[in-house]
Amino acid sequence: MKVVARILVTEEIADGGLDRLRAAGHEVDVQLDLTQLFTHVVGAHALIIRSATQVTAELLDVATELMVVGRAGIGLDNVDVPAATRRGVMVVNAPQSNIVSAAEHTMALLLAQARNVPQAHAALKAGRWERTRWEGVELADKTLGIVGLGRIGKLVADRAKAFGMRLVAYDPFISVERARQMGVELVSLDQLVLEADFLTVHLPKTKETTGLIGRDLLLKAKPSLRVINVARGGIVDEQALADAIRDGVIAGAAIDVFATEPTTESPLFGLDSVVVTPHLGASTREAQDKAGETIADMVQLALAGDFVPFAVNVDAAEANETLRPYLPLAERLGRLFSSLVGRSPSVLEICTEGDIAGYDTRIVALAALKGFFGAISEEPVTYVNAPQQAKDRGVEVRETSSATAADFVNVLTIRGGGRSISGAMVGRRGEQRIIEIDDHHFDVPPADHMLMVKNDDRPGVIGLVGTLLGDAGVNIADMDVGRADEPGTAVMLIAPTDVVPEAVIEALRRAPGIISVDALVG
Repeated sequence: MKVVARILVTEEIADGGLDRLRAAGHEVDVQLDLTQLFTHVVGAHALIIRSATQVTAELLDVATELMVVGRAGIGLDNVDVPAATRRGVMVVNAPQSNIVSAAEHTMALLLAQARNVPQAHAALKAGRWERTRWEGVELADKTLGIVGLGRIGKLVADRAKAFGMRLVAYDPFISVERARQMGVELVSLDQLVLEADFLTVHLPKTKETTGLIGRDLLLKAKPSLRVINVARGGIVDEQALADAIRDGVIAGAAIDVFATEPTTESPLFGLDSVVVTPHLGASTREAQDKAGETIADMVQLALAGDFVPFAVNVDAAEANETLRPYLPLAERLGRLFSSLVGRSPSVLEICTEGDIAGYDTRIVALAALKGFFGAISEEPVTYVNAPQQAKDRGVEVRETSSATAADFVNVLTIRGGGRSISGAMVGRRGEQRIIEIDDHHFDVPPADHMLMVKNDDRPGVIGLVGTLLGDAGVNIADMDVGRADEPGTAVMLIAPTDVVPEAVIEALRRAPGIISVDALVG
């Protein structure tokens, strides 16, 4: 589905990504004056930012047409993600765009701190030959403590090993075996600080991590400890760090990020044994290009209503190559089921059967909810706000799975309110099929408009239905006929080429031999 949208860009983004959006036919509105943000965001369908733009609940209240916020980078502490989720606004980022640049900048600061490079550089340019004063230390055989063994932390570990450093790490979400495979010893945070000669931080900024590296922790350190932070400002308490360095508790620090940015004031700036840079971790041409291109791709997917791999507020795992083809089918089934059941049932069951049941299928259930509530809601329904739609309408969502599926490799079923619909993918091309409605078996491709007709099982009824539709100028694209469970009854599923007028549906319902007619809209 192609959607032409107004995309507001409030910070410098690489031209390659913006050109992709323009090439797709979108209006790209670059407005870098953040004092006018509340004015510019009105009417925007997408908002692309970096770290300076504050996306607050108040801003989201003004941005009533906003569908997606794209952060061209990793951190999201400047975005009120819960508020965006409540409004159904997808929040996406580019988590892999700057990991190499951040890891390399960590190593640059590690070396600069160990060898006092910027201090010696400044002294020499000022006319002072201070070779003795800026004596440094080697990295070889020193202990590097890595706080956070995620993507960047792992890259730092790989690079530090090349310098002959001993590696210890604190990360409660990494197994001992996985750390051992990286050549890293897992320890507690307190133990890490006790052992480390250098400590580098690679964590997201959350309520739990803000101020994590503070006074009490630093008091446990060796006097030789040097702290490096290229992650997020505020994880390291700047005042506590400055006090520890000034008092000789630790040896020094190299800091790229600060609690408030931009800034030209910090208690760290007046200390000779501190190296600082103005948030340069992602400031490479390669990282900026990758971030711009990635966020452009994610925003395009979000605007089209497709699955977005880097959506941070979608309550599901990323759809792998096995599950992804089933998302359009699940959404289609959800839309058809909404018209079949005719109301919001108290319980909506979404069942996956077959090989796909062995995966995390939450994203499939979200696709079904998106289709179901999107067909009945006056507001846009996305992967983000579909669960909230169910909650607001008092619908209990149940997800079930089974490793076996009768007659098909994989089957998706939606049940509720005494009705049900099932679909499958068939053939080498993975074509969608409606295979069952209310326990009646079919083999019909889903269509935007469908009719399920239950009738007396006697000659002439199929011809009658065809005549009524033909007289109304409605052609039939697909059709399947079978016997119903009730003795003497049959059922047919029809996929017309166009919408069937309500008057024709009523005429069908009144026709002799017709028991019921369900109009399904997909």
